[in-house]
Amino acid sequence: MFRGAQTLSLDSKGRLMLPARYRDALVPPDDNRVVVTADPSRCLLLFPLAAWEPIEQKLNALSSFDPRTRSLQRLLVGNAADLELDASGRILLTANLRKFADLDKSVVMVGQGNKFELWNEERWQQQMDAALDFVSAGMPDELAGFSL
Repeated sequence: MFRGAQTLSLDSKGRLMLPARYRDALVPPDDNRVVVTADPSRCLLLFPLAAWEPIEQKLNALSSFDPRTRSLQRLLVGNAADLELDASGRILLTANLRKFADLDKSVVMVGQGNKFELWNEERWQQQMDAALDFVSAGMPDELAGFSL
């Protein structure tokens, strides 16, 4: 289970050092690959390969005749990249993915259960500002009776 948020540095070559505390959960000892893809929110999604594969299978099993479904397949599967951790625990994000999410030096890595989101720092702050505004927008029905 991935949770929490932290700011990481992207080096000049586009490499991102994954925090050591998450590496073992992200990559099993016999395979050093992860999958990174685009998200409609203009961030990147970082999955352990084993968590990504069933999602990809479900997406590919959907009919491509519905334009909305086809668009989602193009976004998620079409942008998915198998990336390998190097000996230092870094992944090299592709130029296309970095451009899509507008990632440069400062990247916010946010745990979301079975995956991480990788955000442009400014865009992440906008997301947090919007999240704090949820009270004025009204609570979604599915949160009725929810308490912390």
